[in-house]
Amino acid sequence: MKTKIISSILLGALLSFASCNDYLDMTPTDKISDKLTWSKVEYAELAINNFYHDINYFGSFDGGQCSAGQTEGLTDILKYSSMTYNAHMYIPNEIAYGGGVLTANYVSVYLGNWGTVYEKVRRVNEGIYNLKKFGTLGEEDSKRLEAEMRFFRAQLYFDLVKRYKEVIIYDEDLTKIQKNTPLSTEAQGWDFVQADLEFAGQNLPVSNVANGRVTSGAAYALLSRAMLYAERWDVVKSAADKVTGYSLEEDFADAFKNNNSEAILQYSYDKSEVTHSFDNMFTPGGDEGNNTTGGYATPTQEMVESFELATGGFPDWSKWHTAEGISETPPYDKLEPRFHATVLYNGAEWKGRTVEPFIGGVDGWCNWKDDPVPAGRTTTGYYLRKLVDESHDFATLTASTQPWIAIRYAEVLLNKAEACYHLNDAEGANNAVKAIRTRVGLPYSNKSGDNLMAAIRQERKVELAYEGLYYWDMRRWGLAATAFTGIRVHGFKIEQNANGSFNYIYIDCDRQDRNFPSKMYQIPLPTNELNNNNAVEQYKEWR
Repeated sequence: MKTKIISSILLGALLSFASCNDYLDMTPTDKISDKLTWSKVEYAELAINNFYHDINYFGSFDGGQCSAGQTEGLTDILKYSSMTYNAHMYIPNEIAYGGGVLTANYVSVYLGNWGTVYEKVRRVNEGIYNLKKFGTLGEEDSKRLEAEMRFFRAQLYFDLVKRYKEVIIYDEDLTKIQKNTPLSTEAQGWDFVQADLEFAGQNLPVSNVANGRVTSGAAYALLSRAMLYAERWDVVKSAADKVTGYSLEEDFADAFKNNNSEAILQYSYDKSEVTHSFDNMFTPGGDEGNNTTGGYATPTQEMVESFELATGGFPDWSKWHTAEGISETPPYDKLEPRFHATVLYNGAEWKGRTVEPFIGGVDGWCNWKDDPVPAGRTTTGYYLRKLVDESHDFATLTASTQPWIAIRYAEVLLNKAEACYHLNDAEGANNAVKAIRTRVGLPYSNKSGDNLMAAIRQERKVELAYEGLYYWDMRRWGLAATAFTGIRVHGFKIEQNANGSFNYIYIDCDRQDRNFPSKMYQIPLPTNELNNNNAVEQYKEWR
């Protein structure tokens, strides 16, 4: 979704009508009046376009979820490759290991976004306020434009409440703004998000175009996601049922291509102005031919072992869990389609060549911590395939331009499955899970009770891997403190034998235990808010 900036487009267009006789007019000529901005739909849309950047900010291609890198790197499914650089290497490893480093200030800096998001909230509220005060548009257009802005405000508050739980609620009534403002309850925060998204769903147009202006489907899809955190299961199910006009792509890999049939909300890039650097960080090191980039973080053996066989069920990996190594090739070719669309492994086909993540290979292998500069080599024996652009030619363009699919229909189905489980609608939950598995040819038999919830969690982990949801899912389920404490992630050190075969050596890629203390379920308030707002105090877990 390419957005336009009002200062460069609207201002230039309007100033072209200025008269040469207006030399006594003291009205500033470098600003657009609020009255003029909200006098025509096309002007108002240009102003609102600035808020579309937030789709990218909260996406996996940007740093909105964690300023130090992908949140998956704080879990058991992604390993950052060294302690050389701060962001995208050193700091996510530090956070994953936990311990004394996890002070309130440290966590607030790297996993908080309080100041940044509240600045965005202020701008959206000003937009809604000005629309209502100065707008001279028809009722239908006014409601649609308000709905767009309330969609973005809900997105902002969803991200705040999922992190902080208790936040400060500001709406478009700018007269209520005061220095010392108390925190809301968590329920009040979710009420605010729900109200905004329901308004947006009711007043935005129904369309299945993911890379245009936000739609009713996008609002209800985001509502189905947000209300999982609020545990408002009936709202999740109702919202999911209102997401219509979308369908699962036949090929799972196509679900991440431009404006596909299951994309509900998409942020688009181009080759001139709006780009990102995801490929530069995650592509195999041999892609550029000189191993100077890529491999910042790579999938773990734990993630690989989360994938089932193409026929269903899990292979027995125990024979490969040996530090002595084994020459038998792991059962990669027998795993289900989502594995092949998510992970690059030794021998996988990529960009017309074979991936070589072994010692001395084109892509190469680096020893965790002992090799201070990975230079594109893998720490785990794998590379990320999902979300990385196979058509990207670094010789032509360094920057990346593949779209970010912010919400897709597969997630909505899994949101509904979880809600149905909690509403004792086993049939609805099973049907949603079955649809996800049928797409990739996996068998499924109906489940109930704990087995059904386990199946839903399994599908979310595999289906939505590396889309920025797994870390937050484990937090809202209350499982992170157990699942990410006292564990280490693993991979393969791969050696090529003289006869061309390979030796797979199971290795510890952490060398120390990971730790997720329970206080991490709530991100601490930043120091600036505590110093400037006498009506709040630090959450008790962080005092």
